[in-house]
Amino acid sequence: MTDLTSLLRDLVRLPSVNPRGRSGDGGETAVAGYVRDWLERHGVRAELHEVLPGRCNVVAIVPGRLAEAVLLESHLDTVETDAMTVPPFDGEVRDGRLYGRGACDAKGPLAAFMLAAAELARGEQPLHTVVLAGVCDEEHAYRGVVHLLEQLSERTVVGAIVGEPTGLVPVVAHKGVVRYTVRTSGRAGHSSRPDEAVNAISLMAPVLAHLAATPPDVAQHPLLGPATRTVTRIRGGTGPNTIPGICEADVDRRTLPGEEADDVWRQDRAELAELGAELDPPFLVDHALDTPVDSALVSALRGALAAHGRPGETAGMPFGTDASKIARAGVPTAVLGPGSLRDAHAADESVELAEVELAARVVVAAVRALAVPEEPACG
Repeated sequence: MTDLTSLLRDLVRLPSVNPRGRSGDGGETAVAGYVRDWLERHGVRAELHEVLPGRCNVVAIVPGRLAEAVLLESHLDTVETDAMTVPPFDGEVRDGRLYGRGACDAKGPLAAFMLAAAELARGEQPLHTVVLAGVCDEEHAYRGVVHLLEQLSERTVVGAIVGEPTGLVPVVAHKGVVRYTVRTSGRAGHSSRPDEAVNAISLMAPVLAHLAATPPDVAQHPLLGPATRTVTRIRGGTGPNTIPGICEADVDRRTLPGEEADDVWRQDRAELAELGAELDPPFLVDHALDTPVDSALVSALRGALAAHGRPGETAGMPFGTDASKIARAGVPTAVLGPGSLRDAHAADESVELAEVELAARVVVAAVRALAVPEEPACG
């Protein structure tokens, strides 16, 4: 295959830290432009699509004998570089591993998909058309994948592989999330006269204790385990000599397949109202993923892995990905990529180059093995 080290090093050397609502794009569009230019040099037509002002997806097409498409999707953005112990944008190679922010999450998977697309374009024409998409904003609000799905709404997509570091284990299930703010309201006053005030932090204490001691009443999932509910941030007080009138806490509720975000939020609101707390509407919602193991896409991935000497067992993940949005559009979707979750977002983030190359070969084999279109989806 084309020189992987140069490709992945170039991707890492283009910073693309998600701005998380701040101005600018953090470099996503520069990476998107690089992906487009690289693919076009290797015989794959690609173009940029603006998602937000100055923030782009890149979408490439490898024509197949059928119009029905297989989607390869990975994200362009990374998390921040604070406290990294390796140069974040050098793309240093040591002992067969390439280091830097995004090397594992998710420029390694993106590079694998690019190599796969180039291989499919220069070899025998695949049965299915292949759509390769590098999307922005996965690490924050998922707006890149939402825009992509709007573009694909008129096209039949028979399966999707989402690139994330899974150690080349097909992930068929992951949790969703509902994040909301819970609030207790008291009456502010001077700290020298606490009997004349109502301390909102004190009111929050039993709410926090309840959340810590009471797990969601949901049956465990065989691959994902239990649903969880965690307080991640708390705010209260205006000064050291003022009784606080307001206290707020952010709650991260991880959902399982079959749970709907609105139902989860309403249940938590009723539960916590009994303790005197109020809930704001969720400020972030994502859905769980649960793809049947016997779907044609997963079977193709497992067969491709077996052909390359890798076990074909499937797995679940506790965190979310773009896959759940694609699956909600009716597309059978699995998550697969080189690298370990332990290395994603890490201070010394890295990925094994040999595994990235193997990922590309597995994806090519899976696309070629996916011979029978499933029921129409996304169109």
